[in-house]
Amino acid sequence: MPDQQAIALERGFRAYLSQVRQRALNEGVSVKTVDTVLPSISYNERVVRLDRSQPEGATDAPVPNFAPYKARHVDSSRIGRGRSKYTELRPMLGRIEAETGVPEEIMIAIYGHETNYGAVTGNYNAPEALASLAYEGRRRSLFEAELIAVLKMIDRGVPQYAITGSWAGALGKPQFLPSVYLRLARDGDGDGYADIWKSEVDAMTSIANYFVKSGWRRDEEWGFAVQVPATFNRAGVKTLMTAPRCPRVFARHSKWMTIAEWRQSGLTTERGFWPKDTMLATLVEPDGPGKTAYLLGSNYRVILDYNCSNFYALSVGLLADEVRK
Repeated sequence: MPDQQAIALERGFRAYLSQVRQRALNEGVSVKTVDTVLPSISYNERVVRLDRSQPEGATDAPVPNFAPYKARHVDSSRIGRGRSKYTELRPMLGRIEAETGVPEEIMIAIYGHETNYGAVTGNYNAPEALASLAYEGRRRSLFEAELIAVLKMIDRGVPQYAITGSWAGALGKPQFLPSVYLRLARDGDGDGYADIWKSEVDAMTSIANYFVKSGWRRDEEWGFAVQVPATFNRAGVKTLMTAPRCPRVFARHSKWMTIAEWRQSGLTTERGFWPKDTMLATLVEPDGPGKTAYLLGSNYRVILDYNCSNFYALSVGLLADEVRK
């Protein structure tokens, strides 16, 4: 980048930060925090490039098969590490499950997917990354709000080591955005601080709290694999609803029917047992007709709330099942 262009970009970035400073002050952040943090950061072109390289999710783009994604994310290595971590963290996980109803293995599966069980949490300066993404402008309202939230975290005493994360500003072992941390992070060990960076107790307690607040139903499974008969009438179970959030994700789901109704439709399961007949479920065929399909309950929708991707939510559920075996 030519020097003059770089100088102009930094000047524009500084002018933008002065606007952020006023908004932060208006929202109660202290003068000390804003005048310590904002002058210390610079425009980070790398995080902007990373954001621009993300798939846009065009509605007319073909949806790939799930199988290759599953092979990468529910592989023997991740399963093995998950089982080791599961063993290591019990009975703490059992206590959290008893209190919240969120299964131990679901917490571990989220942990594994988000940060490879804490191994990869990111090393980007969160205020700098969020400010750069907000200034770039494509999703300013999102990233500016998260920048204000991370300033509030610092103002409330979260130490500097904690204000590092992914290039998109996700933090700690569960990869919470700053606004999520402020709303849902919980202190699990009673020391008065929700340390989702260094404390696995706090991280697992916070993940469980996220799921509870998203509507997790105690003692109801997320879903399970089924086989769909060749004669199945897919048009008869097509959903007529359009989801306000992540419409492309939910468009792949059938209408809701009870387990009894799905059984009467000819679906079979290899595992040898079914949930209670009154449980409501939706059908997804992520690899197309003739391949393994899944009946998914309301708790699957809670996993989607964490990350609105069918591939992500399916692989979390399947990894959890493998970890629990």
